[in-house]
Amino acid sequence: MRITTNAILRNYKSNLATSMSNLDVARTQVMTQRKFNSTMEDPSSALRAAVLNRKYARNEDFLNLVKDIQSYQDAQEDAAMQINNISLNLSKHYGIEALNGTNGSIETRKTYAEAWRGAQESILLSLNASYEEKYVFAGSDGMNPPFKMINDPNDPTKQVLLYRNVDVTTGTLYNDDGTIKDATNGPTRLEALSKDSSFVDLGFGLTLNSTSTAASSAVNVDASSAFNISLPGINLVGFGEYTNADGSKTPKNMLLLIGEIANTLEQPDFDYDKYKDLLGKFDERRSDVLKHVTTLGTNTEFLTTTADRLQTNEINLTQQIDNVVNVDMAEAIMNFSWAQYAYNSALKVGNNILTPSFIDFMN
Repeated sequence: MRITTNAILRNYKSNLATSMSNLDVARTQVMTQRKFNSTMEDPSSALRAAVLNRKYARNEDFLNLVKDIQSYQDAQEDAAMQINNISLNLSKHYGIEALNGTNGSIETRKTYAEAWRGAQESILLSLNASYEEKYVFAGSDGMNPPFKMINDPNDPTKQVLLYRNVDVTTGTLYNDDGTIKDATNGPTRLEALSKDSSFVDLGFGLTLNSTSTAASSAVNVDASSAFNISLPGINLVGFGEYTNADGSKTPKNMLLLIGEIANTLEQPDFDYDKYKDLLGKFDERRSDVLKHVTTLGTNTEFLTTTADRLQTNEINLTQQIDNVVNVDMAEAIMNFSWAQYAYNSALKVGNNILTPSFIDFMN
């Protein structure tokens, strides 16, 4: 087979261009520390990297959300602990001392009544606690203060405690100006407020369930697939009424019970039995507050575990992305050195590519 000079030159230029291309690829990998810099270089790896990056970003969003909810739950727990400590001090200190026979004078009882009323104001402030301008005991309506005390429109000498403009005792709905808007279906309204929820997706596979009737249709969140951050304040301090043996009514709400206890202490004829009964009902409400504090502590542990899981996912995803996208620097530098050596060798070969011919020896 006859090998011409032009054929040798063509092959040499083609191989030299390949060496230059390999050197450029190796140099780029060392500089960028990436296996590829465009999708066309490795479509399969580029697709996998895009999927992993989306998972990483979503996991990061969940992790940031968990941390924010942890702070929100801490605000709820702190406020609930304040209420529990105040109520414990009232029950074990002022409540017992007011029953002491040596403190039976009307002046002394009025002093204790003032202490109870002061504690009532403190608890009301705690119930309206907020975190980042969101009220933590307002259920799904965190933009407005949930609790306020107003005078009863039917009896100005009495006070009414409202939760989101609903009387916590009767369930009567009020307007913002303190007038009655709707006095029907009170118990149903209170029950609905006590079950108010606010769900957030923490990466457990949020599921929606649709329900429909002839009159309406609705889409609800599956409670097992999301985290409920709502703690309606009326669940914490109670709502509705007790029905006493004589048919009379006593509010179940802790703040209103405090008002009843203070009123009893201020009476000239101190009713020992009534006071003791009110104190017992107040202790029941205090026990409910403590139960919610315990539940909040359990939720905090759950959020901590969730955050740990998401952080582990973050580490795993980072490792997977590194394996798909980033080069092994030791290997990349070795490949670059080899490509550079091959290119330099090709250049040296070029110096000797035109070998002496018969014509070079002719005189």
